[in-house]
Amino acid sequence: MDIITQGLLGGVLAQSVAREGEKKTATIIGICSGLLADADILIRSASDPLLTLEYHRHFTHSIFFIPFGAIIAFLILWPFLRHYLSAWRIYVFCMLGYSLSGVLDACTSYGTKLLWPLVDERISWNLISIIDPVFTSIILLTLVIALRFSFVPVARYGLLACALYLSAGFIQLQRAESIATQLMLSRGHGSSQRVVKPTLGNILLYRSVYIYNGRIYVDAVRVGLGDNTRVYQGDSVGLYKLGLQATTIQYMDIQRFIKFSDGFVAYDPEQENVLGDIRYSMLPTSVRPLWGIVLSDTAEQHVDFRFYRDSSKSQRQVFINMLLGR
Repeated sequence: MDIITQGLLGGVLAQSVAREGEKKTATIIGICSGLLADADILIRSASDPLLTLEYHRHFTHSIFFIPFGAIIAFLILWPFLRHYLSAWRIYVFCMLGYSLSGVLDACTSYGTKLLWPLVDERISWNLISIIDPVFTSIILLTLVIALRFSFVPVARYGLLACALYLSAGFIQLQRAESIATQLMLSRGHGSSQRVVKPTLGNILLYRSVYIYNGRIYVDAVRVGLGDNTRVYQGDSVGLYKLGLQATTIQYMDIQRFIKFSDGFVAYDPEQENVLGDIRYSMLPTSVRPLWGIVLSDTAEQHVDFRFYRDSSKSQRQVFINMLLGR
């Protein structure tokens, strides 16, 4: 999830167990601890652009790292807050603030290595997008009201509301997956490698991506209330096939990118030297990737990693039309 929501959730969780007189301090500790997990974005290399991609939402988001993350947060905050709370209470709030960072990211369409090092796979439940204004608003409103009225149950009710929203996301995802499966079967296609993800900022419009017979097919499914559903058939693109075994730096970088992208890799239709992660795009029916790696003519050189965001007015309008079911 975005870093603001991470921090807010940590603050509300700390509020939920704060005693009278601890509320403001607990909120500060929870927010700071919730932000700390995303410090892995600082792991980067000027010579190896893929390093940041691999380590963002990695070990710092694992449930097994929570006690260590809480210790780091404690060591940072204790010198400033030791006159306000005992060391134990500060650590408890650090633990709570940090504890749901990985779980929240696992709920998103991007995912995280929630069970590392036992499981090295990135876990993504696809319940909500990496940015969801409704979910963030629930947490923000909860935090402000709880601070204003110093009423502990408010935080708990807010956490319950968040859980209900995620449950709604689960139900919507099941509906979208069912429709996407029907669409795939109607084409005479069958695939064991497919994914359905919510699009940016909502739980109404979903992006369906699957691989069949050497091609990646992309469609959009809009699931509204009741039977109010709509399918937007999208494009397809040839699946990238890795060549013969090689030991060059570029070859190994391509392998790393394919692993990160769960195999949903193809050439960008508009840039022949760019391999993209087709799971993500600005438009839910497009095969133009949101990010990709730029291949070079020098095999012994690391690939470059770039974002391809097209936020033009026309693109935004197409997205809005789909979101509204037009």
